[in-house]
Amino acid sequence: MAYEFFEHTADLGLRIRADTLETLLEEAARALFSAIVVNFDQVREVETARFEVEIEAGRTDDLLHDWLAELLYTFHADHRVFAAFEVHLHADRIEATARGEPIDPARHEIDAEIKAITYHGLKVEQNKEGWLAEVIVDL
Repeated sequence: MAYEFFEHTADLGLRIRADTLETLLEEAARALFSAIVVNFDQVREVETARFEVEIEAGRTDDLLHDWLAELLYTFHADHRVFAAFEVHLHADRIEATARGEPIDPARHEIDAEIKAITYHGLKVEQNKEGWLAEVIVDL
């Protein structure tokens, strides 16, 4: 697993590690949905959604925030859960696809009610071992 959860007062923290920034964004999305859906491994990859997120001045922390916020919005607005992600970085934006399905209450056990992706404690950094990100989600 390339991500883990950590406690943060009444919220939940996600810590993600990856070799590349694109993989970091993919793993962060998996971490988000595995926090939302208890039986995350039961989410089927039957539909594809396409996303495009603009990057301002190459700020990777904003990029991570905006990417996860877009996914969380889609979860709430369209009642969709995702299990597989493919992210491609371009000069001023990311283009991504997510594969999943509509929420089925008979099959998907929704656990954490994540209200928002916060900027509190948000960090994305590259070191000699690869990329590391921490993000706190508001429950």
